[in-house]
Amino acid sequence: MRFAHAALAAALVFVPVSLRAEGVTSFTLDNGLEAVVIEDHRAPVVVHMVWYRVGSADEPPGKSGIAHYLEHLMFKATDELASGELSETVAKNGGSDNAFTSYDYTGYFQRIAADRLDLVMGMEASRMDGLALVEGDIATERDVVIEERNQRTDSDPGALFNEQLNAALYLNHHYGIPIIGWKHEADSLTLEDANSFYEQHYGPNNAILVVAGDVDPEEVKALAEKHYGVVAPNPAIVERNRPSEPPQLAERRLRYSDPRIGSDYVSRRYLVPERNPGDQKDAAALTMLSRVLGGSSTTSVLAKKLQFEDPQAVYTSAWYNGLTTDAATFGLAIIPVPGVSLEDGEALLDEAVAEFLEEGVDPKQLETIKMSFRAQEIYSSDSVSSVANRYGRALTVGLTLEDLDEWPDLIEAVTEEDIIAAARNFLDRRSSVTGFVRSSEEVTQ
Repeated sequence: MRFAHAALAAALVFVPVSLRAEGVTSFTLDNGLEAVVIEDHRAPVVVHMVWYRVGSADEPPGKSGIAHYLEHLMFKATDELASGELSETVAKNGGSDNAFTSYDYTGYFQRIAADRLDLVMGMEASRMDGLALVEGDIATERDVVIEERNQRTDSDPGALFNEQLNAALYLNHHYGIPIIGWKHEADSLTLEDANSFYEQHYGPNNAILVVAGDVDPEEVKALAEKHYGVVAPNPAIVERNRPSEPPQLAERRLRYSDPRIGSDYVSRRYLVPERNPGDQKDAAALTMLSRVLGGSSTTSVLAKKLQFEDPQAVYTSAWYNGLTTDAATFGLAIIPVPGVSLEDGEALLDEAVAEFLEEGVDPKQLETIKMSFRAQEIYSSDSVSSVANRYGRALTVGLTLEDLDEWPDLIEAVTEEDIIAAARNFLDRRSSVTGFVRSSEEVTQ
């Protein structure tokens, strides 16, 4: 049964927000549901998304995979819908729907004709607090999830290695546990586990509604009040209280072998700052550092030094993703050319980074990267789905609309000195995990 009751006052505050992206407004319902409306009238379609501030990093000990498992079960029956009815209805109306789970959030979305927004919003509201699971749902959907793990992880040696690398990087934080769950735990999840997780984390006061497309903000507000405004806030929802990661005082190393590996490689990850509300400067510098070091297969620092000037690698890379609630990761990788050992490949990678710190950033390369970043922002804005995803991901990890608006300016303001400082401050081997990945076991004398 829903938490909702008809007498709940659904008053809302409508707050226009001045943003670089035109046509972006926000409002908050009295029950705590936050909403963002992004106008784009080029086509009569709408993307309707509900993001919950709960992901795999919020799972109780021993229940890994329950967040993703529940995502699957959310397509079963509710108090008002038969099992599978939501997706069938969307398809019959010419739309598409799906869902996804990450460490920090779970999202559900439909893309459909704009005049069907009322329809999909009503169905989505039905499963916000009206999920009606039965024992028969559990075994069948658990088999689907286990098969998904078999296909995406257990049959992929690179994915298996990444699980081990993450587990070594995060000793205490749940980012070290795979989103899909450890197989032995995911295989034993129960109906009680699913209902408990749902009742603890789902509700309007833990959700963000994002509507993008050919819509009018006032009409979206009225529909949200009609469908979501009558859902009572869930009193079980509390602020996140995750295990914190202890300071890492010594580097960690892994050696992994699997005959299915195509090319031997070295992968290293560092714990680094994430994008924080009102404090994104370090994240901006790390973003640009990753692009300068390894963002291009032809023009980045690592590519030039190790793939072209003195070819010792067939591939190099650097990456950073700061859209996390807690400590993020910065990664480096190298695939040495045949005849160059992984030990030598790691040394070459470290030497290239050390030389970069001494030589500094090429101003022309930095300007080219900034121009590319501006172009990517423009291109991504061409898709209502991409824009809706950008807002949903950022807001669910704690950023604000103002932070999103400020981000392009922070990227533009990053200097050569900022990038070098970020590399010196955060690329510390003592806060890293390095993995050697081979197709065959190492032979030792």
